[in-house]
Amino acid sequence: MSSAVSAIEPNLSRVRERLKRACIRAGRDPGGAHLIAVSKLQPVALIEEAYRLGVRDFGENYARELAEKRRALKHLPGLRWHLIGPLQTNKAKAAVENADFFHALDSEKLALELCKRVDRIDRLAGRDRPFSVFLQVNLDGEASKSGVAPEDAGGLAAFIRAKNELRLEGLMCIPEPRPPERMRPAFQRLRELANTIGGEPLALSMGMSEDFEVAVEEGANWVRVGRAIFGERPSR
Repeated sequence: MSSAVSAIEPNLSRVRERLKRACIRAGRDPGGAHLIAVSKLQPVALIEEAYRLGVRDFGENYARELAEKRRALKHLPGLRWHLIGPLQTNKAKAAVENADFFHALDSEKLALELCKRVDRIDRLAGRDRPFSVFLQVNLDGEASKSGVAPEDAGGLAAFIRAKNELRLEGLMCIPEPRPPERMRPAFQRLRELANTIGGEPLALSMGMSEDFEVAVEEGANWVRVGRAIFGERPSR
């Protein structure tokens, strides 16, 4: 067994303990905070080891890489794939075909493209199901990052909820990196924004390896953890 594979078990144990303790500090049921193991650029062998240890939710940034890994791991039952990176409209078909959740929806244009793909794929497959999406919110107004502006999130949420092809699961953010405790205000803002949007309660996808404990304390339902589980990401 390679050193990278053998490191998964102790790494995952530490992450799960951190997740549990954060839930306890916040007075939350640990079952309400779900772990996404971010496997971007990681080899299939590491995903298989994480799966052996009970992980079922994996996150990928690129639609093509997700599709390749889904095919390679189709023998593993119960896997759920999360596409967590920005998506060009010409990759909408790959996203709908291969992802179970999409965490980076940020425009009506992309939403409409996803709707077209869901409708066509489902008609061909003889099934009827909505595609689960999160709205990515650009809390800091960073030009280099995707995401809808906070003041526009409510309108986009209403637009999505009017589409039978899509299911709005919640809101997602990737705030500007800061020391963990200084991330708290951003996570609070996303939670408050979710509370201002009417309709069904919205889940929160927020927090990564360095700061997911603070995110859980502020209400995260999904945390996206890569390096703390798999180690440093290989270069492309």
